[in-house]
Amino acid sequence: MVNKSLHNPVYFEEIVHRISLLSENAPQRWGKMSVSQMLRHCDFVLQVALGKIELSKINILFEAIGVITKIEMQIFNNGIPRNMPTFQKLIVNFECDFDESKTNLLNTLRDFRTASENKDLPDRHRLFGKMTEKDWGFLEYKHLDHHLKQFNV
Repeated sequence: MVNKSLHNPVYFEEIVHRISLLSENAPQRWGKMSVSQMLRHCDFVLQVALGKIELSKINILFEAIGVITKIEMQIFNNGIPRNMPTFQKLIVNFECDFDESKTNLLNTLRDFRTASENKDLPDRHRLFGKMTEKDWGFLEYKHLDHHLKQFNV
């Protein structure tokens, strides 16, 4: 099975297309976020890769779990578990404008692609530890895929 990545133009465009299929009143299959909140959350997560949002330090035990999770996801091509805890800065529990959130996510996604092409992504993540360009492309794809499935696209 192929590990999909945002570095691959086919899978990048697949994600862009799936985002375009979302509607403002799309029902979620799990979780508490509305579709607008999910779009904002995904935008925030991509901004971490761009160095625009800095996550707080975590306990070394949690980082070890994160590193193991990253490796397991790459080996077994697993998805992200439902209702998984997240960093406080990435939680969106406020009202968001659907069109604005969607536009911002698509713009940040393109910025991520540019940063990736320029080899300008960070070499560490607070949870996942040491990161390569390949790691970023894979994990960001998995995150977006997880939330798009949450809203049936």
